[in-house]
Amino acid sequence: MGPIKGDLLKKELSVFTFKDLLEHFPYRHIDKTEIKKIRDITPATDYIQVAGRIISCELTGEKRGKRLVAILKDDTGLLELTWFQGAHWIQKNVRVGEVYIVFGRVSFYMSNPQITHPEMEIFSQEKSEGRAFLEPIYPATEKLKARGLNGRQIGKLVFTLMGLLNEKDLPENLPEQVIHSMQLPARYEAFSQIHFPKDNEEYQRALYRLKFEELFLAQVRLGLIKSNRHRYTKGVVFDQVGTIFNNFYNTRLPFSLTGAQKRVLKEIRQDTVRGYQMNRLLQGDVGSGKTIVALLSMLLAADNGYQSCMMAPTEILAQQHYTGLKTLLADMPVEVALLTGSTRLAERRKILAGVAEGKIQIITGTHALIEDTVQFQNLGLAVVDEQHRFGVAQRAKLWNKNAIPPHVLVMTATPIPRTLAMTAYGDLDYSIMDELPPGRLPVTTVHRYENARSQVMDFIKAEIQKGRQAYIIFPLIEESEKLNYENLMKGYENVKAYFPEPLYWISMVHGKMNAEQKDANMQRFVSGDTQIMVSTTVIEVGVNIPNATVMVIESAEKFGLSQLHQLRGRVGRGGEKSYCVLLTGSKITTDARERLKIMCATSDGFVIAEKDLDLRGPGDIEGTRQSGMLNFKLASIVQDKHLVDLAKQYAEKLLSDDPDLSMAVNLKLKTYLQTQKGQTSWSKIS
Repeated sequence: MGPIKGDLLKKELSVFTFKDLLEHFPYRHIDKTEIKKIRDITPATDYIQVAGRIISCELTGEKRGKRLVAILKDDTGLLELTWFQGAHWIQKNVRVGEVYIVFGRVSFYMSNPQITHPEMEIFSQEKSEGRAFLEPIYPATEKLKARGLNGRQIGKLVFTLMGLLNEKDLPENLPEQVIHSMQLPARYEAFSQIHFPKDNEEYQRALYRLKFEELFLAQVRLGLIKSNRHRYTKGVVFDQVGTIFNNFYNTRLPFSLTGAQKRVLKEIRQDTVRGYQMNRLLQGDVGSGKTIVALLSMLLAADNGYQSCMMAPTEILAQQHYTGLKTLLADMPVEVALLTGSTRLAERRKILAGVAEGKIQIITGTHALIEDTVQFQNLGLAVVDEQHRFGVAQRAKLWNKNAIPPHVLVMTATPIPRTLAMTAYGDLDYSIMDELPPGRLPVTTVHRYENARSQVMDFIKAEIQKGRQAYIIFPLIEESEKLNYENLMKGYENVKAYFPEPLYWISMVHGKMNAEQKDANMQRFVSGDTQIMVSTTVIEVGVNIPNATVMVIESAEKFGLSQLHQLRGRVGRGGEKSYCVLLTGSKITTDARERLKIMCATSDGFVIAEKDLDLRGPGDIEGTRQSGMLNFKLASIVQDKHLVDLAKQYAEKLLSDDPDLSMAVNLKLKTYLQTQKGQTSWSKIS
């Protein structure tokens, strides 16, 4: 291959090496293993290969509408072959009276079968006995096709390469017992058969083997990170449950803990007593009481003489955590502080001194906590809220705030489907909180069309008369900030027409506002000065206004499932019955209708997350890890859930028997993982 085509392959398909070319897999195969008869063609026929004699070949039509039409005849009928491009060249080269093998996609014109731009070659006896394998078709780009590197040419390259390789060039990387137990073909065989299978059965076996290999290797890598952390990463020890924890637990808890909260606390307690660093992901649905678990964990740290910090992605959320903690810990001997970008200089100095001297046991804040000026006396626990909003490097700065890395509790209210969590977060210990605290009522969700708008607005008025508040959310139109602003302003004017001042007061929040304005408008809604909040989706995760009982989502068909679920979680946070209204136009797609149906049918975030994964695939799910963890070439964690489970089971069994892969039977696997090292950034940080 020349340098120009070689460079194109690098730029267009990221094919730099033989390995890259081998792993550029065909997206389908064409069956050229048998020659059919023309009478076999039916309206259901897709591609077909036939052999026959060309009985005529002539140009028809005028100027631009010119085309070349040839008629192929076998002993069962006639088939029309048509060319719109290169007609003169083809006419010169096609010989009337000659017998050809013809292959192509069948279409019908005036009820007669035809093939447009067929592949043709002169018939010979050994060709009539069919090909030895199904012909692969590879992904290619327009630029490659223009340079003569279409899917078929790439196939020729792979065919040449496979001819140069033998079993030693593709050594086995799975343990013998796994191959035997799973009845998998050898690795060399699998690569050969995924490209050039004799039949579909052979292709499926090869595909199964290579998908399993991808998932298994990912699980082993993650398992090694996790077991090494458990065995070698030193952590601070919280070996006593003291007076602060017990006093709060027995006399201050505002409600009794759910079974899920107790289970998670027990897991954290076990993690923090072993002398290894805890790295735990806590996922709980909106309102499941993660903050109380975080607080109890921080009190455990305080009892053992350690400080804790709680980092949130926005000032509103950090302020909310601070206010909540201050209220819960009133009159207790625990000093709590808040540090954000807008903390005044004199106050900031005081807080920094308090943290450095160890007088402040719990500090909540935003990114301000990771600045170099924040020096802890002895940080023992770092809680990160809504972790996908922080970059890996940002979180890593927290780990360096203590000589022994602090325990880490990462919290998210975005439920992660089980298969995704197993694959993307397999190196973390993870806890699930799937119960709502007592007294929380599920939110009633309904779908209404545009023509019911006035009834929806009347319903909001009725709730406001009861002393409640409401959100009205407008979608972001990704292409344009200007359109977003116009869309919101138009919506705002409509809302004002239904809710005139001074009977009603409305807050508005949007992306064009500066932070102070945004906070002021938000604060007015929080304090109850305004009854309605009109906003785009900047309503932050975790904003807690127990008095808000109605969430109206405009153009709900434009939102994804997890976003709808997050927005719905803004209401139903008090003891009152709450409602979510999904407003749409009358014409919506089947996909959108499916999403709205799911939202109305369940309020379980984990069910919704699974459905979201099924509908959208892992690529679009927010926060699916920054490490490229899910860039599998063949496996799909949606379609191959059973394989994900199998791979995890085999990997866990292997690592429990041989945590360092030092046994002779696992040396092939260990060698392979070492040669792959550095090709994927496996982050040890949550």
